[in-house]
Amino acid sequence: MSVAEDVQIRVLTAGDVEDLVGWAALEGWNPGHGDAAAFRAADPEGFLGCFVDGRLAAGISALRYGDGFGFIGLYICHPDFRGRGLGRRVWEAGMAHLVDRVIGLDGVVEQQANYGRMGFVTAYDTVRWSIERMPALPASFARCEAITEGDLAEILALDRAFFPAPREDFLTDWLKPPRRAFLCRRQGVVAGYAVMRPCLSGYKIGPLFATDGRTAEDLLKICLANLKGEEVHLDVPEYQEGFRYLLGRLGFSQGFQTSRMYRGEPPSVQKTGVYAITTLELG
Repeated sequence: MSVAEDVQIRVLTAGDVEDLVGWAALEGWNPGHGDAAAFRAADPEGFLGCFVDGRLAAGISALRYGDGFGFIGLYICHPDFRGRGLGRRVWEAGMAHLVDRVIGLDGVVEQQANYGRMGFVTAYDTVRWSIERMPALPASFARCEAITEGDLAEILALDRAFFPAPREDFLTDWLKPPRRAFLCRRQGVVAGYAVMRPCLSGYKIGPLFATDGRTAEDLLKICLANLKGEEVHLDVPEYQEGFRYLLGRLGFSQGFQTSRMYRGEPPSVQKTGVYAITTLELG
């Protein structure tokens, strides 16, 4: 690194976050349309970048949720700057932003040993399930309906059972277009919800949270009924054996694997109700 270079670490602007998500697209991560704004709503101070002479060289999301949880994602160094230690510098800035919190991340297989040396321990594996072209499914599921603004309070309450901390600001944005969201009621009570979002390639469904397998199946099928002919992806915890079997019957196939890893005591959530995680970038 030249002594003449000006190297700075700072919080990313909205435009910078757009750039970082664009890098994710170039890396083949297939982000969604409108992801940057929704991501940033979770913690505007949690997107950090290393700049060299004013140019973004490396970035990371280190998001604070509630009082004690954090999540690492979007950790990318631009190809022009790799091998110079700049990624490490932005990593350290992200970890400093999350000091004294339990921290989660979804690590690709190639990086899990590195994360292990930094104190992260695998909790479970997650597998990407995909179908290139969704066949037609019946569109009528009596207990499922589109989420409206009036449902937000119930969705936020349900979400707390399956995510380690409150995330009202994020979900308020995540439930808006271009994403579409559905809920399912049992005896008048919300028992699950799912969000599908258009991506550079096809759609992703996440989160898909439900109190039981029947509700999860109904939510999956109402999403798929609205995605006829589309490419569809879900990131499913490996422990969801029945749900994985259902995906296989519907024609989905397994793709790459990540591991949910935590530094600190794994948070207490009803993980049996997590049928598809929200997104690899934000947990």
